[in-house]
This record gives sequence, structure tokens and C-alpha cells, in this order.
Amino acid sequence: MAPREKYREIADDLRRRIREGEWPPGETIPKMVRLSNEYQAARGSIARAVRELEAEGLLLSTQRRGTVVLAQRPRRRVSRAPRVYKRRLREGGYSFGATAPGEVWVNHITPFRSLEPIPDRAAELLGVPPGTLVLRRRRVTSPEGEPPFGLSDSWIHPEVAAEAPEVAEQGPPGGYLDVIEAAGHGPLAWHEITRARTANKEEANLLKIPDELPIVELCRVSVSASSGKPVEVTMTIVPSDRIEVVAHVERDASAVYEVLSPPGGRPGHYKEP
Repeated sequence: MAPREKYREIADDLRRRIREGEWPPGETIPKMVRLSNEYQAARGSIARAVRELEAEGLLLSTQRRGTVVLAQRPRRRVSRAPRVYKRRLREGGYSFGATAPGEVWVNHITPFRSLEPIPDRAAELLGVPPGTLVLRRRRVTSPEGEPPFGLSDSWIHPEVAAEAPEVAEQGPPGGYLDVIEAAGHGPLAWHEITRARTANKEEANLLKIPDELPIVELCRVSVSASSGKPVEVTMTIVPSDRIEVVAHVERDASAVYEVLSPPGGRPGHYKEP
């Protein structure tokens, strides 16, 4: 068996030391020079080991403080079964995905609305040319007491924003969808597209994750009942170490369960020992 590369051995040991609490969350690990001397390794091997732990979400390199140990980020199991919840009727607003009914979520930035050039992916899903000025609603949220979980950008079609300018108002979470429906597009229908990608620097800073950590992008498209066209697209990104996506598998008619009989037995009378 070929010997392991030095940086992998260093990464394994740093990982062990972090998990055993030698450097608690929020503290910085020793500088490159010290680690290089301690492990009798080139600084390039130390840097590569640190990058590996950054990609796992254990470390975060900052310009001011150095390399910081991150707190364990709780993982949430999200069912992507086709279900949307309605908040209390007087408050309005829809709730999707990771949010369980009655669970308290908090904002990590003040939610805001602004006219922004729409990026290519969102433009494709919304059916407008890339770079078009579109009303964007941005928020960064998580369950109470947890680090940032999701960064959501909701892009509202310019024609809809002109029809119902109230979509730019704050309102309850998801309440702007009620406004879109009331403008003649209800009941809305939705479909979702999920993919993995890397975050850009702005997204990584807002989610407080390393640049190297992959993210899961959940794209939800709202479709008008009157026109059959997209009226809103929400792009939510979640750090890949925070989410497990669960899909419920159903049996097709071709996958009917049949009880097989053992050799010499009668069908339907076989019992597992």
C-alpha cells in the first residue's frame, strides 16, 4: 500500500484535535509557521490540510483573525414531499421546505427589497432576459439559536411588480405570494429544481461558510393560474453540511409486491423463518 500523502495525515490529526476540543469553536488554530514546525512539514502541506478542513466546514480563514474553528453546524433532514403550509390566516404567507409548522425562525440580516440585474439562472427560470432589472427580496434565516441556514433571493416578474406594487412591502414571511395571487394569478402552482454548486464570496460571507464548501441550491418557481407562466422565482442556497434532502419513494403498478413460494411449497403460504 502506498504511503498516505503528508497533508492528509496532518488533516486527520488537526480534525482529531478539533473534535477533542483542543481548540474550541471561535478560537484560532496556530499559525502556519508554528504548525509547519510542529508537524515537520512544508507550509504547502499545512495549507492544503487546512483547506481540506475548510471544505468540511470545520475551519474558516479570515483576514483579521486567522483560521477560526467553527461551531458544529446542526444538520436538518428536509423532506421534499410536495407540501406547502399556510401560516395563520390573519397573518397570511406561505411556508415551504425546511420550516416546520410552529417552528421559530430568525433573520441574520434585515430583510430588504431592491431592484437588481437578475442573474442568468434566475432569469432563465423567470422567463426574462439576463440582466433585466427585477425586484429582489433577500433574507438570511435559520431556526432560532442556529447559525445561518439559508440565503434566499426571491425575484418577482417586472409585470407582476407593476400590477401589484405591494409585493415590495415587508409583510409576513411569504406574504408577498398572497399579494401575487390576489392580483389575479391565484392559485399559484409550484415546482422545484435542486442542484449543487459553489458559493460566490458574497454568498459565503452571508452564510458564514468557507468559500470551498459546496452549497445546495433549491429553486422554487411560482406559476400563475391565469397565464401558466412563471411570476416569481425563489433561489435558496443552503450549506451542504447543513441539509439532508429526503424524497419519499412510491411504488409504481409495475412494482407490485408478490409473495413467492419456496421450492415444493404453495404460493401465498411461504413465511420467512
